[in-house]
Amino acid sequence: MRAAEAAGLDFRLLEYDYDPDADSVGLQAAAAMGIPAARVFKTLVCVLDGGEMVCAAIPSDARLSLKALAVAAGAKRAEMSDPAKAERSTGYVVGGISPFGQRKRLRCFLDASAATHAEIVVNGGRRGLQMAAAPGAVAAALEAVLCPLQSE
Repeated sequence: MRAAEAAGLDFRLLEYDYDPDADSVGLQAAAAMGIPAARVFKTLVCVLDGGEMVCAAIPSDARLSLKALAVAAGAKRAEMSDPAKAERSTGYVVGGISPFGQRKRLRCFLDASAATHAEIVVNGGRRGLQMAAAPGAVAAALEAVLCPLQSE
């Protein structure tokens, strides 16, 4: 939240009861907050073939196209990061990884569908805490690349 504030992002906080046993953290968060899953973006940490870690923010009801991410990042391949490495790199625990305020700021790629909404929701940096803001403002604050990232 401090990183979002420092970036001048106008956002509001949303809290919900985190369920550690949920099959999908993003879908559970969307349901608990009563927000369509297409507006609640999950943050996924991935590794490019050169070893660079990046984050991809996609709707919680979507699947990430690793090929699309690799192309957007200028790499040949991308794969999901080991959860422990993602936690060490970002400083957050899985289920609470935010695209903001990461220990080591990762390049961020935001799914193009974000632009179709007046407001999107991203993780606020801990389990059960989310931030809602205009997608253009989120992209600008993160210096994110807006691109299609969903698998068919």
